[in-house]
Parts: sequence; C-alpha cells; structure tokens
Amino acid sequence: MPSTDILVVSVDSTSGWRTAATELTNSLSRSGAAVARVAPGPLRRVRTFALTDFVEARAARQACRHAIARHDPEAVIYCSISIALLWPQPGAIWIDSLAAENRPGRHGVWQRPVERGRIAQAPLILGMSERALAPLQTEPDVVVPVPVEPSGAPAPRRDIDAIAYAGNPEKRRLDYVLRAWSRARRTGETLVVAGTDQANRTDGVHVAGRLAPAEYRALLRRARVFVAAPRREDYGIAALEALADGCLLVTTPAPGPYPARGIAHELDPRLVDHDLAKTLRVALDDPAPGYAQKARELLAPFSRAAVDQTLSQQVLPRLISRFKTPPA
Repeated sequence: MPSTDILVVSVDSTSGWRTAATELTNSLSRSGAAVARVAPGPLRRVRTFALTDFVEARAARQACRHAIARHDPEAVIYCSISIALLWPQPGAIWIDSLAAENRPGRHGVWQRPVERGRIAQAPLILGMSERALAPLQTEPDVVVPVPVEPSGAPAPRRDIDAIAYAGNPEKRRLDYVLRAWSRARRTGETLVVAGTDQANRTDGVHVAGRLAPAEYRALLRRARVFVAAPRREDYGIAALEALADGCLLVTTPAPGPYPARGIAHELDPRLVDHDLAKTLRVALDDPAPGYAQKARELLAPFSRAAVDQTLSQQVLPRLISRFKTPPA
C-alpha cells in the first residue's frame, strides 16, 4: 500500500472529539495531504479520570502501531494530549487543554508529568486556542481551531426561546441551567434540552433527547438563545456551533480555554455571568442589535477555509517534506 503523508490518531470517546477528528482529517485532505485516520473501537468505562486516560492512551497506542505498520506515514498527529501520553512514536499533538489544568490532584497524578515530556518531544504543538497551553505560560506553535460553519439557512422564525446541550449532564451542569430557567421563564416560554434523556420534564422544558447532528443543528437554527453553564470548558464546540447558527450565547464565565466565552463577552458582556436567570432575561428581552452578524465576523478564523489555509501554510510544511518550499 502506498505511504501516507499523515496519520491522524484519535479516540472518539465523545461526540465533540469525533467531530474534531473528522474535521481535522477532512481539512488536511483538502489541503493536499494524503491522510489516514485511526481510532480504537468502543472502550470500557472506568471510574476515575486517571484510569480513563490510561485506558484511552493504551488503546490509542495499539491502534496507532497497527496503523503505522499499514500506512507508513511520514508524520503522525495525535488528537489530544491524553492519547499522546503512551504514543509509540513522537508526533504533532493537537491540544484543547492540558492535564495540568483539567486534571487537578489525584485525577492527573500520572498524566501531568508525562505530558510535559511529550510536549518537549513533539515536533509540533497545535492548539485549538491560544490558551491551550496556559498552565505552562506558553503558546502553541500553531493555533488550529476545530472548524465551525453555519449548518444551513436560518429558520423563517426562531420559535424556540432557549436551547441547552447536555451530552454530559453533570459536566454541563444541567441542574444549574434548569434552576435558572425556572426562575427566568415567563408563561409560554420553552427551553429545549438536547443531548440527554435525563432531564426532568416540567412546564417550560422540552427534552429533545439524543439527536443526529443534522437534527440538533436544525434546532439551533430555530432557537433564539443557547444557554451554557459548564463546570469548565476545554474547547466548547457546542457553544461555537450555536453562535454559527445565529443563537445568542448566554454562558457562565467557566474556567478553561473556552474560546466561545471570549467571543460571547465581546458580542455582549451582559450575557456572560454566573446569574443565568438574569442573563437569560436580558437575552430574551433586550438582545443586542446586529449580534448574529457580528458573531459571523468573529467566527471567521474558525471557518473551514481559514483552517485549511493554516494547515497548508503553517502545518504541512513543518511536517511533510514534499510540502516544504525549496530554498531560493
């Protein structure tokens, strides 16, 4: 089998990482690289973050070894620091956040020291945001966000008052969101909860459950407000998708890189606050004029075209010999 330019290694443990790895692979292909992608199959669920990271890193190492033997890639890109921890060979690492930030105490007892070595050994560090390496007080070599595009034309009428995504209800603090909605809601207003079946069905709350991506994005195009209250946010593609589809973003100022938080604050600082009930009413009753248009402008660096350009001009020439510009 002919050799491959780049092998993309991922663990599709969440819909966010599955989307991210797919987008990266497609963008590299559009930029002219011959790309193969590998991910281990379903993994057993374990109780702790430290063990979860070990199980995922070990599975990724095994899958990567087999793929290297099959594809003979010139370079490898690991999608996340956690799956690079036990890599079979050095490669570029695409990082949303570090264990030094999102694995405090015993949760990152083995990951934190290992990741420092991997970062030192990696030929290239790709950050999903400028803050991806914040705990190390440095910046990534290249910022490569997950591409986010509008999913289609806006609905003729935004007939959903608010929507929340809660694929992981605990991480997304769904209870906090529902309590805020119960205080903010007026008669006849409805919050749609997507991504989970665990929400209580009460007045003013419609549980849409788990949806195919196209169905979920169709709901975003009908919604006026997207509400989020994550415990922390390493990247937050759901909030970026909501902005891309024209929703106002109401969010708590959660810790973590969370690029949508900065965009939301620039669009309307009134909507970034721990008091979700208050900010929900501001969004529903007094939306800032031109919000959706300005959001599209601020999301320009997240477009597929922008990411393709970054990969072709700043990433591939540093990883693949045939993309290097010969000296004059």
